[in-house]
This record gives sequence, structure tokens and C-alpha cells, in this order.
Amino acid sequence: MRNRRHRSRAVLAGVTAAAVLGAAGCDVVGGDAPGPSGSQSRRAAPSPTPAWDTSPRSVAAVGDSITRGFDACTVLSDCPEASWATGSSPEVDSLAVRLLGRGRAASHSWNYAVTGARMADLPGQMARAAARRPELVTVMAGANDACRASADAMTPVADFRADFTEALRTLRRTAPRAQVYVASVPDLKRLWSEGRTSALGKRVWELGICPSMLDDADALDAAAQSRRSTVQKRVEAYNEVLGEVCAKDRHCRFDGGAVYAYRFGAAQLSPWDWFHPSVDGQARLAEIAYRTVTAPRAPS
Repeated sequence: MRNRRHRSRAVLAGVTAAAVLGAAGCDVVGGDAPGPSGSQSRRAAPSPTPAWDTSPRSVAAVGDSITRGFDACTVLSDCPEASWATGSSPEVDSLAVRLLGRGRAASHSWNYAVTGARMADLPGQMARAAARRPELVTVMAGANDACRASADAMTPVADFRADFTEALRTLRRTAPRAQVYVASVPDLKRLWSEGRTSALGKRVWELGICPSMLDDADALDAAAQSRRSTVQKRVEAYNEVLGEVCAKDRHCRFDGGAVYAYRFGAAQLSPWDWFHPSVDGQARLAEIAYRTVTAPRAPS
């Protein structure tokens, strides 16, 4: 294998994303329509909350480069076989494999995530996923909305909410009963904290990876600290949005912030960019997803 110093020269020059903002949508996704009035109102019984199926028989994935397994296997390349959501790698033991078994996962799971995608791209991905009529759809998106050229360029929270709301609405038009697992956005400030201890990691980041958080990694002055804090608060706001919008959909389950809270280390980061998950990191994401999907109750 080429040594790591040589490989770092070919590392991704930045996190790419499509800069498209979705139109604002209604304030409820998958909610109940206004109830009947008069005598009909007195006779109508409330609809029971549907039980969560802990054993879905098909899985579709939407999201960004994390779900595509980017830089998990080779430099500057997607590696969908290592995807936490639908990958076939025995080292990862993806959510689809855990739920469906290796044979069925090969024919009943689909990965529509796109490297560089932001939340604005999710409605289009969701439309393609919905066409498969999956019993479970996994969502992991938002890191690229925070990882911009500057903190000022991050996706506004209102737009992030509108795009995610529209993505779920798009799914419901075709697959009204599909269950949705939503992963929280990872802790980007922890990424900075872990990677800045590596001389290689910092050299790679200087090429332009997530500059809003990772630029000038050794700087500890007030301006740098304020910038990182701003990005961190935006990630936390995105996670609040994911939880709130998901809670309005009767078939959606948020991870309760489990991915954000996971205390990953260097072993869980790609050796090529110190940003994306390594194969081991993908396996940890699969574990979190499996626990959430198969739990009797949603995380509090």
C-alpha cells in the first residue's frame, strides 16, 4: 500500500454540494387531516398510532457521501459496498444485511444517496426511493449543509426544515406507509478535535475539506473559536429540525441524537481524508441504526 503521506496529496479538494433551496412547505408531514364536525365528530374514534415494524423486508437509502461509503475503501471514490445502510461488506454488516439477511439484502435494498448532496437534494432522491415501495427508508443528510466555504454560507435552518419536510412529503405521495429512519448529523466539532491531533489530518484538511469547521485547525484565537461554535450550533439546530419534523410523521423514527453523540476516534475516520467514516466507522453507524430500528420504542 502506498504510504499515507503520498496518498494525502490526492485527497478531495472540498466537500461538494448542489446549492438548491427547496420551497417552504406545510407545517405538518404525515399528520391527520382536520377532523369531522358535529355528530360525526362525536362518533369518530381517534386513529390508533401505527405500530413500528422492527422487521422491515426492504430498505432504500437516501443521503450524502457518508451513505455512499465515500473514501471508506479507496481514495476519492464511492464504496457503496461499505455503506452503513445498504452495503454488502461483512466488515460493516450493514443495516440492510442485519435486517434482511445477506441474500435478501442484495435484491431488496437500494442506495440512492449522492456524494456531495445537501438537504435540498433529498426530495429528488426520495422520489426515486419511493418508486421502489420500500418498507424502510434511511436518511442521513445535513453534514454538507454545515460544511461550507464559511460559516455564513451554511444552509439556513428554515430552508433546511423546508427541504426535509418536502422530502418526507415526496415519499408520502408514493409510499404513504413506508417507515423512515432518520440519523442525526454527526458532531463536526468532535471531528476537528480528533483530527487536529494528526499532522497528516491537518495537511489533508488544508486542501479545503469542510472549511467552515476545519479551516486553520490549530487556530485557537477568539475568531476561530467563534466560527467553530457557530457551525456546531447550526448542526445542533439541524438535528432539532430532524427530530421535530420526523415526530410529525406517523411512520418516522429519529435516532434521538445517537449519531451526533457517538464518540468516534481516529479508527472510525477515513485514512485518506480524516473526514468521512472508515469501514469501522461505517460499521458503527450500522450498529446505531440497527438498535434504533429494532428497538420496541423510539428514542426519547
